[in-house]
Amino acid sequence: MTWVPARLAALDPRLQDLVLAVALTIADLAVLLVYRHQLHPLGWAVVLIISQNMPLIWRRSQPIAVLAVIGSARVAYDLIGLGYAPLPLGPAIAFYTAMDRSRPRARLLICILTPAVIATSQLSPGHNEPYDFVVAVLIFAAAGMAGVLSSTRRAYVDEIEARAARAESDRDRESSRSAAMERARIARELHDVVAHHVSLMAVQAEAAASLLPGQSVEARHSVEIIGDTARQALTELRRLLGVLRGPAEQLQTEPSPSLGELGTVLEKVRCAGLPVDFHLEGTPYPLAPGIDVTAYRIVQEALTNTMRHAPDACADVTLCYEPGYITVSVSDSGPANGGRTSAAGPRAVAGSQPGSQPGSTARPGDGGPPRRGTPPATGPSPGSGAPVGSGAPVGSGAPVGSGALVGSSPRNRRDGRPGNVVRLGPGGFGLAGIAERVASCGGNLTTGPTPAGGFAVSARLPAR
Repeated sequence: MTWVPARLAALDPRLQDLVLAVALTIADLAVLLVYRHQLHPLGWAVVLIISQNMPLIWRRSQPIAVLAVIGSARVAYDLIGLGYAPLPLGPAIAFYTAMDRSRPRARLLICILTPAVIATSQLSPGHNEPYDFVVAVLIFAAAGMAGVLSSTRRAYVDEIEARAARAESDRDRESSRSAAMERARIARELHDVVAHHVSLMAVQAEAAASLLPGQSVEARHSVEIIGDTARQALTELRRLLGVLRGPAEQLQTEPSPSLGELGTVLEKVRCAGLPVDFHLEGTPYPLAPGIDVTAYRIVQEALTNTMRHAPDACADVTLCYEPGYITVSVSDSGPANGGRTSAAGPRAVAGSQPGSQPGSTARPGDGGPPRRGTPPATGPSPGSGAPVGSGAPVGSGAPVGSGALVGSSPRNRRDGRPGNVVRLGPGGFGLAGIAERVASCGGNLTTGPTPAGGFAVSARLPAR
């Protein structure tokens, strides 16, 4: 029979109150039939019993009015002087509902009037036992306390739900804002790359026009068209960047970073107390400037997230060069306590944005293998004449820029001493920012926990 309360709870509230009122009325009438010989007049007793219970149908919508009707019927029943009176369950339920759903001032007024009404009923003829008054007071006191507790609990639950709704709304707004800022940042970096090539086109077109004095007019006209088109493209790029940049944003004058400066980032991370292992697979070759910047930012953002969420972990960075593609993988061994939280809570996944692999999961922590040594010096140095963006890290390089502060507290080294506060570059937006960058390059992103309890980020990008 345990399914009966569940079925009743699933009913409409008005239907529940109807069932309650009918059940109480039937129970009280059944008791009255047993003592019908003591009730004179019986008809008035039946009418007043029905009046004490049936108004409960409207107890949720009109609690004070229902309490007044039921209370009046109970007082009238006692004042008539009938020989038997059932327990005041209907009035007690009405009193409970009024205390539960009324405002504080109304509750105070009800609490003042209820003892007077109880005293009036108990001093009427037929209530000769002294415990009758005590029983009535206890019943109504319990009902009133239950009503106040129910009201308090409902207010608490409503507040918790409102806070959760506000927090979810704030997260959505912050996510949208972060995505917009990351898109603008990507657009600025791509603008620098594309503007360089288009400017080169315009310069070469002007040079070609000066070298064609003896050629046909059609050839000079074609070269002039190329130059004009390049200049128009530059103008449109500047307009696009002006639309994406907010009015309060400042111009960033430092050069775009590349994988050639990755060694500087790894060294800064190690100085901050996070062991990092570097692996290079395949033969490095020059990448497209946009791909080079994206690969650098993926490593930078992934290491920043590891330092922020799992400062006790060991990180592993791998660059894998394939014909036409480069795969960037960053993993870590996860936090020492087995879980990772931040001020913003566990990091969410990139989701189903373009360029991200379906099935990416929410990140409880970042993880990967422990450090095994110092990264091999496989890449060109900044002064060696090798092209920037060759894909190989170097041990030293120009500063990445002022950037955003990673972490708000010193990191711990392996020897227990506090590490240095490190700046890895401009503040990013976690996995969402990485997903935006990968999608802008037409690559694939895979994120998720590792079997060792850490977290891994892997992006496969086209080389051109």
